[in-house]
Amino acid sequence: QAQFVESGGGLVQPGGSLRLSCAASGFSLGGYAIGWFRQAPGKEREGVACISTSGSSTNYQDYVKGRFTISRDSAKGTVYLQMNSLKPEDTAVYYCAADRLPLFRRCLLSAQEEYNYWGQGTQVTVSS
Repeated sequence: QAQFVESGGGLVQPGGSLRLSCAASGFSLGGYAIGWFRQAPGKEREGVACISTSGSSTNYQDYVKGRFTISRDSAKGTVYLQMNSLKPEDTAVYYCAADRLPLFRRCLLSAQEEYNYWGQGTQVTVSS
């Protein structure tokens, strides 16, 4: 069965950096737009960033613009979320998800129900 493997989470101090990775087994991420979502305790899951199937366009939540960067490695079939200047409010479980979209269609962070595959999440904790 298709499965996502997420890694890179952990405990960091405010201002620190982490790079999250998303890889798939049983299918290729190359045919999907990829989104990163997060859910903090007591809050609803929200979109963080996404990248189109082609990798040519991205979409970010306003609060992470300029700090987070989503990218994909076509050769490895891996999608990354580079997180810099982390803040305590970034603390959450981060999920990778795949959305089957045409090659150049812009991804949406608001359409969570359209994503086909979801990872189990990786914990990111930002604290001093």
